Amino acid sequence: MHNPGNPTPERFPAQHRFADGAQFIAGRLTKGTSGRTHAVVDPATGEEVYTYELAGTDDVDAAVAAARAAFPGWSGATPAERSDALHRFAAVLAERAEDFARAESLQCGKPLKLTREFDVPGTIDNTAFFAGAARHLQGQSAGEYSGDHTSYVRREPIGVVGSIAPWNYPLQMAAWKILPAIAAGNTVVLKPAELTPLTSLLFAQAATDAGIPDGVINIVTGTGKEAGEHLVGHPDVAMTSFTGSTGVGKRVAEIATATVKRIHLELGGKAPFVVFDDADLEAAAHGAVAGSLINTGQDCTAATRAYVQRPLYEAFVERTAALMESVRLGDPFAPGTDLGPLISHTQRDRVAGFVDRARGYARVVTGGEAPQGDLRTGAYYRPTLVADAPQDSEVVQSEIFGPVLVVLPFDTDDEGIALANDTPYGLAASAWSRDVYRANRATREIKAGCVWVNDHIPIISEMPHGGYKASGFGKDMSAYSFEEYTQIKHVMFDNTAVAAKDWHRTVFGDR
Repeated sequence: MHNPGNPTPERFPAQHRFADGAQFIAGRLTKGTSGRTHAVVDPATGEEVYTYELAGTDDVDAAVAAARAAFPGWSGATPAERSDALHRFAAVLAERAEDFARAESLQCGKPLKLTREFDVPGTIDNTAFFAGAARHLQGQSAGEYSGDHTSYVRREPIGVVGSIAPWNYPLQMAAWKILPAIAAGNTVVLKPAELTPLTSLLFAQAATDAGIPDGVINIVTGTGKEAGEHLVGHPDVAMTSFTGSTGVGKRVAEIATATVKRIHLELGGKAPFVVFDDADLEAAAHGAVAGSLINTGQDCTAATRAYVQRPLYEAFVERTAALMESVRLGDPFAPGTDLGPLISHTQRDRVAGFVDRARGYARVVTGGEAPQGDLRTGAYYRPTLVADAPQDSEVVQSEIFGPVLVVLPFDTDDEGIALANDTPYGLAASAWSRDVYRANRATREIKAGCVWVNDHIPIISEMPHGGYKASGFGKDMSAYSFEEYTQIKHVMFDNTAVAAKDWHRTVFGDR
């Protein structure tokens, strides 16, 4: 463990838990076998807080073998037994909530108030939800659909699930992938992002301490090229679940096709924020700031394109810019901080590149720079509002993944909805109007997996999350996620013991 000299024990009290390495296989932490190391860096300071040995293909093989060995026992457990284990898991997570909140803030740069109030409680709630949902994995009722035969449908787990989670919400994405899979009776090997493995490892440790059997949850922390691709292509992995960019998602699908395994993809987004001229301007401006700056804009459902009907356009730009200028950047562990850094200096420079290029064809109303002073060593970037960009420009069409909101005007309702749909993505959107008919039309015609009305960003465990178009397919959270992690079997009984003979006679005649 590398201690850079900042008050790491206060910021990261659970650091002692990682002394044995960053791979969690068959119920214990081990060191990776790739021969290479990687550092977890605090993006607020640029300082290393933990250095670990990366996983190699041998670690992936060991994790898959552990998951495969655990599958018969875990899939054979009753729904009540799996439910009880998940309830205990939720209780352990609640007991360790502060450890999770601090570790997440440290590795991601999220304000501690965000991880305490959103990331960690949301994960505990997800766990409690799937603890209950585990007892409701139903097929269809039996019935006679063909002569003297009775048919019914069994819903069964798939096997070993290989999951890959991103760095923007490492704890929640680990939970979204692991919980429905194990509630349905599968076992899991999860590869978190190399930048942010800490809370995934804490999550697996908590599951083991809650009594979930060894091998049900395994974590391999390695590179996407080595550990990730080997996991996706592994012949003993029955399904791959991936969250990340659309480009990498295409590569995951390509590898998975070779072994004809099921895939679940939650990919990029470019969420439209459509403000009609009867909307509450103050509510919409506040919603735009919250929706675009959540997690420093590193959220695939974040509001990124605000389309504002022309009578409200200039007032919306002015009010939103003023609210952005009041957002307080600072130390993620300081109580007054609203916005933390981006995940890395590389990501900050990428975001700055989009804004700098946009100056040639659009108006940067506020922001558009990294702060100086005490924050200059961190990966910080000021909240940025860009106006009047062409619809076909990169700042409108490409996923920036930073604290940048682009605002464009529209005239008619038809035009606003058409502009909202005019990107390859379709993960999330919002519509702002006091008119229920107008809002309902928007929810029907905007092509996205989630459309909020007069709000942007809230999610709940009981409802599904997933995209349309280039944003992928399949659902996280809710009972709908069980469709991803189970397979359907038709069972048919001959009730007469003579039907097979009759069928033979029909096909082949009397013999």
